[in-house]
Amino acid sequence: MEIHPTAVVSPRAELAEGVKVGPYCVLHDRVRIGPDTVLASHVVIEGRTEIGEKNQIFPFVSIGSPPQDTGYRGEDTAVKIGDRNILREFVTVNRATTKQDGITIIGSDNYLMAYAHVAHDCVLGNKIILSNVATLGGHVSVGDYAIIGGLAAVHQFVRLGAYAFLGGKTGVDRDAPPFMIVAGPRAKLYGVNRKGLQRLGFSKETLDGLKKAYSIIWRENSLFSEGVKKARQELTPFPELDMLLDFLESSKRGVLR
Repeated sequence: MEIHPTAVVSPRAELAEGVKVGPYCVLHDRVRIGPDTVLASHVVIEGRTEIGEKNQIFPFVSIGSPPQDTGYRGEDTAVKIGDRNILREFVTVNRATTKQDGITIIGSDNYLMAYAHVAHDCVLGNKIILSNVATLGGHVSVGDYAIIGGLAAVHQFVRLGAYAFLGGKTGVDRDAPPFMIVAGPRAKLYGVNRKGLQRLGFSKETLDGLKKAYSIIWRENSLFSEGVKKARQELTPFPELDMLLDFLESSKRGVLR
């Protein structure tokens, strides 16, 4: 373990073997950091925050600060971050409110670029990319492998499905389905993220099936609920189709069109 002499580390913070704390970092009482995580410099971690192993945290990152919620009254809430994440300069991750599960969660193998913001009560999966200045409002959930473009803004309580791709400067106010491209200042769907899914090894049969589902649900002249029902009836089930349809049927906020 290496702690720079200018860093301020509470004696109650728990640092595992191999942790490196760079110049001018500040670690508060209930911070726990796993093996081989590196804090470059000027990193501030506070609150009840747990960070896993082999994370790279760049200068001026803030983790565990109070939620930006006018109803927060200092309750004991938390942040939990998994393993092998990269948080670039000026990333902010707020701890949770008491309005959900009391914890803001970031999974493993994610890449959060400079100035990205993860608000209170967000739940992020694994292998997600938040590009520069991507902003997640409170209570947002993000599925595995989603990519969020630069300057994108996601409204509170919105869900972003696994493998979804949000273009730069996209404003998302409803659920973005898995496997789809989403873009525009008032976000719209632009079909299946075919190129991205090909790079990740999805088969042609899977991509064709998702494209057919997209056509049935969003392009044919039917009510949305009827389109989902028709897709279940007409298409041979496969895991990605089930994931898509289950996501649509469980939406509480509404789905992008």
